[in-house]
Amino acid sequence: MNEISRRGLSPPPVITGPNEPERPRAHRAGPFGVLDIGTTKIACLIGRTESDGTLRVLGFGWHKGRGVRGGSVVDLEEAEKAIRACVGQAEDMADTRLRSVTVNLTCGQPESKLFNVQWPVGGRAVDESDIRAVVREGRLRSAAEGREPIHAMPLHFSVDDTDRVVDPRGLYCTTLTSRLHLIDAASTALRSLGACIARCDLEIEELVSAPMAAGLSTLVADERELGVTVIDMGGGTTGMAVFAEGQLLHTAQLPVGGVHVTKDLAAGLSTPIGHAERLKTLFGNVQSSPDDEKELLPVPLVGEDEGQLAQIPRIMVVNIIRPRIEETFELVKERLDSSGMARAAGNRVVLTGGACQLPGVRDLAARMLGKQVRLARPTALRGLPELASGPAFATAAGLLHWAAGAGRTFHDVDFEVERPAGLFRRIVNFLKERV
Repeated sequence: MNEISRRGLSPPPVITGPNEPERPRAHRAGPFGVLDIGTTKIACLIGRTESDGTLRVLGFGWHKGRGVRGGSVVDLEEAEKAIRACVGQAEDMADTRLRSVTVNLTCGQPESKLFNVQWPVGGRAVDESDIRAVVREGRLRSAAEGREPIHAMPLHFSVDDTDRVVDPRGLYCTTLTSRLHLIDAASTALRSLGACIARCDLEIEELVSAPMAAGLSTLVADERELGVTVIDMGGGTTGMAVFAEGQLLHTAQLPVGGVHVTKDLAAGLSTPIGHAERLKTLFGNVQSSPDDEKELLPVPLVGEDEGQLAQIPRIMVVNIIRPRIEETFELVKERLDSSGMARAAGNRVVLTGGACQLPGVRDLAARMLGKQVRLARPTALRGLPELASGPAFATAAGLLHWAAGAGRTFHDVDFEVERPAGLFRRIVNFLKERV
């Protein structure tokens, strides 16, 4: 049984360009759930696909992040409590119970790799088994000790000397060559994530690269085609994804986020972390103004009696925040240059995620990266509460799009048929039976 039949997907046609053949696109009926597990927040969405092909949100849950640091689970008990509370809210709102969820991938230091894979066809017509064989060969080539492949995405094919073929099935050739994009992660971190989800009486249906999900919910078609870099500025990490020619070409994850700005403020001003977060939210900026030196802000000091406040000029807050945001964009530029994707990424940057909402971030990014920059919130979803419509929920919205069938290639080919059970799948199956 292929993936469409097994998951209850139906393949209505998609809108294609005038010179492109019409290809089926899978749409999942639902209801189905997704889980965005972050350092500062955990979000759950439950949705379904309507008869007209649009997505509707049936349930939404949100909870403060616990037990997660830098995208990885560090405290199973605390993370379980937060996930259970978040999923419970969404289930009550949707009046349904989830057995499995699609989860964002931020743990295990995800890495992005590109491979060229050749496969002998021998002069006959290419069929689905050849496509599966190419993907399987790419997975085997990318295999590394302690790492588990998560995504294996064919970008394009060559049939003998003919390049840039989107779907080679039915074409005759001697050798089939494919450009594959593979994303993997550390097996031990995946094991911890699987254990945490299993403790919540759920199973992981799929893991999805977080910056790819953010791109699915924020980019327009022309941006994906012409070249764009998505920068998802989260609480504990910053994810980046490069799209061009309608494909995801590269992803990376940086170990800096909004939490680091908060901790910088707390350390620099000797104030409790809770108040540092409040200062960042109410008065944070990365660009100074003439009035910043005159405006005084009340700041409680660590260990002092309540009511005893220090008065600090707002310029101190700006001067603490700006270096951390500058560091973030410096790391983005370094990763982009070292990946060789700077040219493919074009002249466009899209900022999303909760940490991008600090005033002045857009202008700073444009200046440091030398590109056109826009701030993006996820595209509107029917039934999504206003609370969840901001940039902080771009990944959750993108996960819902992915779970419904968006962003996938070769929907009608079941790549699991010839894929041996990997470590992650064995871990999930073991936990499901034992925990």
